[in-house]
Amino acid sequence: MDFNIDSWLNLVIRWFHVMAGILWIGTSFFFIWLDNVLQPEAEGGKGHVGKAWLFHGGGFYRVDKAIVAPASILDSLHWFKWEAYLTWLSGFALLIVVYWWRADLYMIDPAVAPLSATQAIGIGLATLVIGWLAYDGVWRALGERAPKLALGISLVLYVAAAYALTHLLSGRAAFMMSGAMLGTIMAANVAMVIMPNQRKMYAAATAGGEADPRLSYQAKRRSTHNNYLTLPVIFMMISNHFSMTWGHAMNWLILVGMFGVGIGVDHFLNSRDKGSKGIGYVALAAAFAALIAVMAFTAAPAPPASAANARASAPVAFASVQAIIATRCVECHSAHPTSKLFPIAPNGMKFDTPDEIKLAAAKIKLMAIDTQAMPLGNLTQMTEQERGTLAAWLAQGAPVPDGSTAR
Repeated sequence: MDFNIDSWLNLVIRWFHVMAGILWIGTSFFFIWLDNVLQPEAEGGKGHVGKAWLFHGGGFYRVDKAIVAPASILDSLHWFKWEAYLTWLSGFALLIVVYWWRADLYMIDPAVAPLSATQAIGIGLATLVIGWLAYDGVWRALGERAPKLALGISLVLYVAAAYALTHLLSGRAAFMMSGAMLGTIMAANVAMVIMPNQRKMYAAATAGGEADPRLSYQAKRRSTHNNYLTLPVIFMMISNHFSMTWGHAMNWLILVGMFGVGIGVDHFLNSRDKGSKGIGYVALAAAFAALIAVMAFTAAPAPPASAANARASAPVAFASVQAIIATRCVECHSAHPTSKLFPIAPNGMKFDTPDEIKLAAAKIKLMAIDTQAMPLGNLTQMTEQERGTLAAWLAQGAPVPDGSTAR
């Protein structure tokens, strides 16, 4: 029996990545929420920020936040860092196993850019490094004296990155690398800013002194950035399942639009928790409007030129359709795939019989015609003429032989 190491590595690392991500996202949302609901106390003392009472698991909790702490409590402090580090490390491993290991299959689209596997991987790695350096440079230079300008520049840089990635890599890889870039920024915020600043604050408290309040402000700002990037990153991580987004001709605009949707939803949550419900509902309405706009944008892709007059053309013989599918698709989509990449038909889609092809007609239209996401990486070299034949057959109602029992 063959042992499919690719699939097992994918499964185990992905499972670990999701578990670590849940821990990181959970702590991020919890602490941002906590900061938003803290109530100041006049008797709190110097460095006291606020307190909150919580009720969970059958008990009451009192939580206090301060930027000055007595040395007596320092040994019992709980630090939050490994959730971020393990999420990034497992995500990077998954990126290597799924995308870089098969760069020629997953990262390259010859119709977008004629890259080699080495070039595609280089672009991916450069995206992570340059993305962090650009973001960090902007906020170190402008974050304290001109935060709105820093925010504006950051958003422009992200739009530019989204455009560049979708014009260099396959749509699927572009969305994934965009998420990996943002995830790298988030993890680097923890490693390069939040934790170093907290160590300095800890050292000052241990020595009986007071830490520079700017350290707390800087760490809090980067933590807030991480919180706002969380929902966009989640979308990008699951986007590979939805080709109508990354497979669209204007996929960069869809990527930017969904980035905005995630930011808007997060701003609604944070504004509501702070008591600014008006601003929160405006942000939610804007996010909802952006989502509707993206959905409408992807709802009716322009048909290929070869399908423009499909309904009026001569009926397409099913034998021609089946021959194309047998040559270009059945290598993977079969009860017994011959592809070394997929020992089991992806998503359970099989095209061995007319019945199975008929039942999959809508999926074939989406994946092979509307977005041309399949064959994956066009590994089997489906031609435009063949896509045109499939499009004409689909436009004519996807007829199969009279003897078929497909419904």
